[in-house]
Amino acid sequence: MPNTETVRELRAALEAAAAARPGALRALLAEFAEELSDSAPDASDALDDLGLLAETLARRTAGSPHLARALRDLLAAPAPQVQNTIGTSARLTGPVVQARDVSGGIHFHAPAAPAVPRQLLPAPGHFVNRDGELARLEGLMADGGPVTVVVSGPAGMGKTTLARRWLLGRAQEFPDGQVYADLRGHSPEGPVSPGELLLGLLRSFGHDQVPADLNGRMTLWRSATAGRRMALLLDSALSAAQVRPLLPGSAAAVTVVTSRNRLTGLGPEGASFLELPALATRETMELLSRRVGADRVRREPEAALTMARACAGLPLAACVAGARVAARPRQPLAVMARALGGGDESALDALSIEGESAVRAALQESYRLLAPELAAGYRRLGLLPVPFFSTAVAAAVLDVGAGDAERMLDALVEANLLEDLGPDRHRFHDLLRLHARERAAAEESAEGLDRARRRAVDHYLSVATAAEALLSPSHRTLRRDYTGPPSPAPFADAAGALRWLGEESAALMAVLRDCARRGQDAAAWQLADALWPYFLRIRPYDLWIEAHEIGLGAARRVGDRDGVSRMLTSGGIALNNAGRYDDAIAWEQEALDLAREETAAGGGTARRAEAQALYGLGQTHRLAGRLTEARRHFAEALTLREEIGYRRGAALTRICLGDVALADDRPDEALPHLREARAELLQENDPYDAARALAFLGRAHARVGLHDLAESQLLRALAEFEETGSVHWQARTLEMLGQGAEERGDTERARDLYTESLTRYRPVSAADARRLTDRLEG
Repeated sequence: MPNTETVRELRAALEAAAAARPGALRALLAEFAEELSDSAPDASDALDDLGLLAETLARRTAGSPHLARALRDLLAAPAPQVQNTIGTSARLTGPVVQARDVSGGIHFHAPAAPAVPRQLLPAPGHFVNRDGELARLEGLMADGGPVTVVVSGPAGMGKTTLARRWLLGRAQEFPDGQVYADLRGHSPEGPVSPGELLLGLLRSFGHDQVPADLNGRMTLWRSATAGRRMALLLDSALSAAQVRPLLPGSAAAVTVVTSRNRLTGLGPEGASFLELPALATRETMELLSRRVGADRVRREPEAALTMARACAGLPLAACVAGARVAARPRQPLAVMARALGGGDESALDALSIEGESAVRAALQESYRLLAPELAAGYRRLGLLPVPFFSTAVAAAVLDVGAGDAERMLDALVEANLLEDLGPDRHRFHDLLRLHARERAAAEESAEGLDRARRRAVDHYLSVATAAEALLSPSHRTLRRDYTGPPSPAPFADAAGALRWLGEESAALMAVLRDCARRGQDAAAWQLADALWPYFLRIRPYDLWIEAHEIGLGAARRVGDRDGVSRMLTSGGIALNNAGRYDDAIAWEQEALDLAREETAAGGGTARRAEAQALYGLGQTHRLAGRLTEARRHFAEALTLREEIGYRRGAALTRICLGDVALADDRPDEALPHLREARAELLQENDPYDAARALAFLGRAHARVGLHDLAESQLLRALAEFEETGSVHWQARTLEMLGQGAEERGDTERARDLYTESLTRYRPVSAADARRLTDRLEG
């Protein structure tokens, strides 16, 4: 029987919950009605008599950890907040609003909730034992609070499989999602940076606009995960430093980290540690039995025992050997036993450190039995530097049709030599990739390897260039050096092109880096150039800068002046936006000097590059607050662009001149520039930049006292930015509306507009969010 003090405390908590959340309390009673039926047959009666309910729940939870955990979660949940007065104008999001007074313009929006991420692959059906490890993981959940556990062990020990099995077994306890990230700690290309990983994790929860810097992404990640009951699997980590920024900001979250290293540096973060031992021989026998069939093991127990011992307790080795035998149902187990247990070069080296030699030997034996065409495919696909690849990429590398590539991938997956991530995503385990590359180096000619790698580069470059042509046609002006016919694009419109760039961004960056390492310099800078629309629209400044630093070095090595100029001007914009003004000026000034040298030598296209460099310098000086220098550079750029007939470029420059005039308190000077820019950009069918011109035009009219006209123009610009999906400019236009309201003395409306602007700035610009916070405090 529970003690009196426990019952009294529980009754007080139930009374508070009944007052604040009676519906939730009734839902709990309904969920556990059967468990409570012997003492509280009617949930309504139990709710009416909280003394009886407290005594009943105290008794039942004493023997039911599941009910105790659910009850504790309910009573610990915060009471809902209710705000019932709405003043002036507001923009409300949500299905229901209750208010005493409603005034002003009220807009109701019902955004679609993002799907709850469920990213964990199912655990293999042949998972065996690990009962002790699963029990230890279960024990971590008993104390409540956030759980972080590092599962470590040698390569091929089944760390990821164990983690998936445990988390999927508790799926109902993670209503807010189960998220997966591959940290690629032991990839030949090196581990993924925390900033790049946070970009993918934030997108899992619907955040398309993320800060450029690591600290901003960490802050947004903690906010996005605060309070979530979620599971996070961080697979193949290299170090504690790589993991630490990825830990969620929720006391109800469970994070499992797998690594070949112990990661004791995560101890201060409260992590627990589970080192995964090798399977016992009997467990390996059970695993083999499930893979090849219990009847075959019973018929040849000695051969099966030899195989199990040779696998040295490594689940990966046992799975590969088992898959090889399972594919040949008429072959005696003794054949594989002799291959694995012999003393020659084909034997499995069961005693090597971390089991890598054992796995390699098992893979080698499996590889030797592949058909020649499939073995060649295995070798060449292992050359890819990317974290995952599609059927189209495989077809390009193997120089076969899509159907043949798909059949080869299926066969490699069936042989347990390739992982199928679905849909149309495949990857190699780190050791499998190393083995494939070893075989390629031993069996392929240098020329053959170069051709296979170049076919992969051509595929990524040609598809990225097709996306660039759809998304930024005015930017698609520089040459592309393909060694074969370009690959067909898997999209037909701009939306599909941007989606493909986002999905393949990690692979594209991996290929770009690999090109630079291998001396494929023309491909390196051309790939950086093709990624321009992705960088401009998604704005991952760290990747943007890295790509252009690599591209600039590559273009210089091959002496391509057009490539150098493009890398300098496009990369300078990224440096600007990242706040690295001195670096940006150095890049843009070098681009200007190159263009003027080319112009002096009679280069016909250099004047456009000269204008672009002047424009970039103007932007840098404007952001740095140097208005006189900014105005001078923009004026020179405008003159050049008008002379060469670049109408869109001239209009963009007029926007900048209008912005500088506004910043210098010269609204009358800004108006003609902005009116002309708006008209030109509408004629050029550039709705995004036309909306920018309109927003500045509205702000200029407010500064000269035409407030009604200013408000109508700014509201129209806001609607246009909502159509084009530009969150940053939505926030900036709302800020301009707030400035106008503040200047008219309408501080209440200004506060509402600044608050809404801050809401939209937060996910995309930490600096602007700080500035808006200061405005609100003022």
